[in-house]
Formats: sequence, structure tokens, C-alpha cells
Amino acid sequence: MVSPAWRSGSPRFSITTLCFLLVVYSIQLPVGDSQHSCSTMGEVYPQEAIRRGTHNLVWSKAQISKPAPNFSAQAIVDGEIREVKLSDYKGKYVVFFFYPLDFTFVCPTEIIAFSDRVAEFRKINTEVIACSVDSAFTHLAWVKTPREKGGLGDIQIPLLSDLTHQISKDYGVYLEDLGHTLRGLFIIDGNGVLRQITMNDLPVGRSVDETLRLIQAFQYTDKHGEVCPAGWKPGKDTVRLLTSSNLCRMQTHISLNIWMRRLGGRRSDKQ
Repeated sequence: MVSPAWRSGSPRFSITTLCFLLVVYSIQLPVGDSQHSCSTMGEVYPQEAIRRGTHNLVWSKAQISKPAPNFSAQAIVDGEIREVKLSDYKGKYVVFFFYPLDFTFVCPTEIIAFSDRVAEFRKINTEVIACSVDSAFTHLAWVKTPREKGGLGDIQIPLLSDLTHQISKDYGVYLEDLGHTLRGLFIIDGNGVLRQITMNDLPVGRSVDETLRLIQAFQYTDKHGEVCPAGWKPGKDTVRLLTSSNLCRMQTHISLNIWMRRLGGRRSDKQ
């Protein structure tokens, strides 16, 4: 026999059920200090409602000073579909950057900016590769579309297709609920080691000048074993690491200066 308190018409039943539903609903709501607060906020298209996107950064295989995740995928190279592998660029620095989608707004400005200055990168033994989750055929259509009509036109850098999203996930830039990537940029050295990561939210593009500066700085430290201070550019002062041999030379130099000063003082006293 059902207690009168739990009959559907009972006020107690209605209030209890309502409280239970409110508790369950509140548990499902995103909390500011939960993992949802790590999500990105941004827009791909102007005037689009801001959406919250969960990304794969915590599962990224891309780690500084570790081998960069390898990839092999179709790409548009010189207007044709070809297979491109990271291992193809062994011995060269690589700028590998992700952009959200083809036929959008900020993305072509970045791709064109890097493409137009690719000679500066190749001058310092560096290649540039762009990547998105679009198919190779979509890339090809974008390249075949003139710039004045929203296309890329002729570009000098490969456009890699990550149709399975695996490359984007390996590099920690994939937004699960949006189906595309953040603006991630990765600098990989000639040994395939990841040296730098830049991760932008969707509305803001990246700087070609800063990317060039970083590569030049890493290459300088590779060659000379010195470190580069903030804002360093070629021709500016660097900082030498304090090694045991440097420390010995420094101590010898200081001791010699002290001895010379004392010797000079004694001569003055005699005079």
C-alpha cells in the first residue's frame, strides 16, 4: 500500500520531487572552478554567439624538448594533392601551425602572411606548414579561389588536411564540441624536437615577425651555446652560461686584477 504522503496529488510528493530535480540539475551545470573553466571562449565568424569549447590540451602528445608527434597526411603542395610527412623535413626547422577552418576570416590573413614571407624562413633553413581539419579537396578549392573572392590564390606553403582530427588531438589543439582547432603554432627543430608552442584563442591571429625571431634565437643558442634575453634579435647581446670553465676564467681574471692593483699600490708607496 502506497503511503498517502507519496501519492501524486500529495503536496509533499511534489515538493520532494522538485527539490530532487533541482539538485540533479545543479550538479550538471558547469561550475566556474571546474574543468569547464579550462575551456576556450571564442568565435570563428563575426557576430557569432560566443561558445564554450573543450579542447584536448591535457591529452596532448606535444611536449617542449621532446620529439614532436609525427604525422603523415594529404596536403596541397604547389596546387596538387600530395602526401606530406614530418619526417620529410628532417634536418630543417619547421613551423607547424593550425587554423580553425577554410573559407573563414582571420585564417587566410595568417596563411597569406606566412606564405608571402616564406623566403625569409627558407633563408634560415626553415619550412612552414599550415593545417586544419578540412579535407584536401576543400583546401584545393580554397587555393583555386582568387584572393579578391575570399580564396588564398597561389601560396608557397603546404596546407595539410587533418580530416580524422588525429593530428590536431596529438598536438592538443582540437576543440571537441566545435569540431575544429585552436590557433596553435609549433616550432620543431632539425632533430624533430619541439622547441616552442604558441596557443591563441580563435579571434586573434599570430605574428610572422615573432615566429622568425624565435627561430633565429633557437638557432643561435643551438650554435653558440649562449642564451637569449627577452626581445633578443640577431646582432644583439646574449648571455653566456656560467659553466665551471667560465667560472675559473672569471676567478683568474679577478685575482689578476687584484694582484695588479696591489702591485700598483706598492710602487706608489715606494715613490
